[in-house]
Amino acid sequence: MAIEHDGFGAELRRRRIAAGMSLSELAGKVYCSRSFLSRVENGRRRASLELAQLCDEVLDAKGALVGLAPLPGADPVPRAVRGGAVEPLKSPGRSGRSPQAQDRAEFRRLLRRGDLSHAAGEMREAERHYTAAYRSAEGEPRAQAEAVIRMARRWSDPGQVDRELIQSLKGCLAALEGDEGPEAAGLRLRLEAHLAKKMSLAVSQDTAAGLAGPAEGARLAEDTLRRLPVDGDDEVRCEVLTECRWARYDFMTAPDSLTLSERLREAAARQDSTYFRGEALMAVAVDQLRNGRIFSALATANQYRKHAADTHSALALWQRHTLDALLDLWHGRFEAAAEWIFVESLKFIDLLRADYAVPADNLTQTRLGQAYWLLRQQGRLAELFTSDLAGDVERHSYFPVWRAGLALALCETGQYAEGADLFLGCVADVDRFPPSGWAVPALVLLAEVCAALDLEGGFETELAQVLPVLRARLAPHDGEQIALGGWPTVLLGPTARARGLLALAAGEPETALEHFRQAAVPARSSQPELARLRLAQARALRRAGGPGSEPHAVRLLREAARGAETYGMTWLGGQSLALLEAPGRA
Repeated sequence: MAIEHDGFGAELRRRRIAAGMSLSELAGKVYCSRSFLSRVENGRRRASLELAQLCDEVLDAKGALVGLAPLPGADPVPRAVRGGAVEPLKSPGRSGRSPQAQDRAEFRRLLRRGDLSHAAGEMREAERHYTAAYRSAEGEPRAQAEAVIRMARRWSDPGQVDRELIQSLKGCLAALEGDEGPEAAGLRLRLEAHLAKKMSLAVSQDTAAGLAGPAEGARLAEDTLRRLPVDGDDEVRCEVLTECRWARYDFMTAPDSLTLSERLREAAARQDSTYFRGEALMAVAVDQLRNGRIFSALATANQYRKHAADTHSALALWQRHTLDALLDLWHGRFEAAAEWIFVESLKFIDLLRADYAVPADNLTQTRLGQAYWLLRQQGRLAELFTSDLAGDVERHSYFPVWRAGLALALCETGQYAEGADLFLGCVADVDRFPPSGWAVPALVLLAEVCAALDLEGGFETELAQVLPVLRARLAPHDGEQIALGGWPTVLLGPTARARGLLALAAGEPETALEHFRQAAVPARSSQPELARLRLAQARALRRAGGPGSEPHAVRLLREAARGAETYGMTWLGGQSLALLEAPGRA
């Protein structure tokens, strides 16, 4: 008796039970007997493609069951991967097809099953199918390149390069050398785009793949984009735009990144791919936030929520909740953010870590960043040092943004000397920061440290050494931009406010006030951010002096204190009240 090995029966049973449907009910809807359907579920009978299509439609499986159905005339399919080995078909089956035809059919089948698993967020399962597809296509460079491209869509550890995958991408490019067909040209573009992104994931030469650091990845992405045909295949276009945007993320301006994201969204709409639709929506949301277009980002976030619901992917739901928590933090909905960060996100992390091939650092750093910012907003950073969070921050200090965050936490908990030491060490590395991307939130946090040291006093010598460097690096990031930490994790505030804090610490209050006026535009969508801005404006007014400056400063401090009380921002409220009680102090 032939036993089913492709998982169709098990998946059919799982979906039927999840839908609350009995065997008899489903059998009646798909026009077969209950006993036959039972044997299909138990793997003792094969389902025809027609039956698979009917079951897929009745159970709203969105193609998942069809993808698991056996190909017409195919022999029983062996395990794709057993102990890491693949056993591709080598002899004709009863269908009389050639071994090559059966191998191609098996390759397409494995690739399709991998795509379905990927769309459902089942990354480990997708990886197994893609690996099996790659091995079954031995001797066919184009097919193997297609499988490696699918593998390259997996998440990698943030700040680290995936050396094994980089070698696979380079190997496929070498195997396609000399192949001048249009399909091969498209495959090369897609491979190069993924290679560019994987190279650019390093945050320093220490985490790079040899001499191929992030700058080299960004240059490869720029060259790949330049060679992308305007009217070419939409799948090639989507893949190249997706990967090259991320590869250049740290090396192009926020407006340029948004332009690429919008191009990707248009291409994804034409290609009608669930994968690229999700990638495009998240890319657009990220870049809208960075450009200070909060209300546009809200609309895009709503579209992503619908996408996540339609895909039934736990990974898409994770990204959706992460985006929701980011917006909760920005708008001052701290209780809702805390519920996700400290309760629900832990459940997702356990689920994703156990069932999907998602590097744990992607999840833990996102949660850590949101936990840090919530504690900071609520004036509870002292809790960072009484929990395991501080250790997590230190373990990720190869990211400069975490060193800057730890220095700020030290200052805002009264440990100014220790914070200043860490701050100066971080600034010493600023010349190695990329021009954009993750460098912007790191610089904004360093500006916050400057403000804390300036307000405390006694650090004039240290600040004088570093202020010119920080001001020069932040100068290109002005206007209505907002510093976004992570991809995405938290909004740290307008870059114009950070520039104002640096100008204030440098003894230029009038320049600071001009920056604060610019910062007011993106800050208006966030009452907590407006409270911080008003405190900074009050300090600048007092230092600038002049007629009417003190009454204006007092009014701003009262508004800042009132906002801090409303949203439970105790540190900010304490600073505002202290300045109110000391007229003239700035």
